[in-house]
Amino acid sequence: MTTVCGVTPEPDISGLNTSRRFNQWLGGKDHYSAERESTATIVSIMPNIVAAAREARSAVLRTVRHLVAEHGIRQVLDIGAGRPLSPNVHEVAQEIAPDARIVYVDNDPLVGVQHRGLMLSTPQGVTEFVDGDLLAIDELLADEQLRAVIDFSRPVAVVLGSILHLVDDDQRAYDAVRALVAALAPGSYLVVVHGTFDTLPEEVRVRAQELIDGGAHGVYRARSRDEVARFVDGLEPIEPGLVSSVEWRPAPETVTSVADAMCWVVVARVP
Repeated sequence: MTTVCGVTPEPDISGLNTSRRFNQWLGGKDHYSAERESTATIVSIMPNIVAAAREARSAVLRTVRHLVAEHGIRQVLDIGAGRPLSPNVHEVAQEIAPDARIVYVDNDPLVGVQHRGLMLSTPQGVTEFVDGDLLAIDELLADEQLRAVIDFSRPVAVVLGSILHLVDDDQRAYDAVRALVAALAPGSYLVVVHGTFDTLPEEVRVRAQELIDGGAHGVYRARSRDEVARFVDGLEPIEPGLVSSVEWRPAPETVTSVADAMCWVVVARVP
């Protein structure tokens, strides 16, 4: 799908798009009947899924705010950014540091069209979108457009927010993250926000896994706490460590429980 003569392509609404479904959960309008039907089925098993998705998104924004305000980060790379929905990562970062430089990455062409049309940077900073894929990490890291914005000789905050659980091949997921971390300068940070079934009752966990195994609702690899910890092996987790999304410097208005959040969060420094 490409943009022709400046005309935005029409979305393919013939089947489920998990990015659109996540946008629905976050309160966006960019979804169709396939996403709404899938959501209804998932909610029948996990009625907390929408609250969990919104808490995961809130955690992403909290980690970015903390890294920019408290650790002096001025470069953010958001891989698997998904559809834009305010407040966005660049808005949070540039509110604190107007000179912050942000690059969004996604492998969905329509997401790119939306980001390029809506993402307005501060005059002092830069906000850019790059077509790319976490599982083609070498190609992404070599992208000239990315490197024109992000200086990898200086600290970068890399955000992997609700993307790793969309990679069901464990080895490919771990290999991609290791390659990514190897490209980062000391003092950089890796943010991992990852879905889990650890906190669910056994009956619900079994039913949820059966739903995923059925294949009709997209890929979802819910990893355990120990499995998520492997993504930051060799790095230095900052306080409060690897915790539920509702425990990572929670917002005052947070009301979601650890069980309902179904999500691990960790922010780790590259030594």
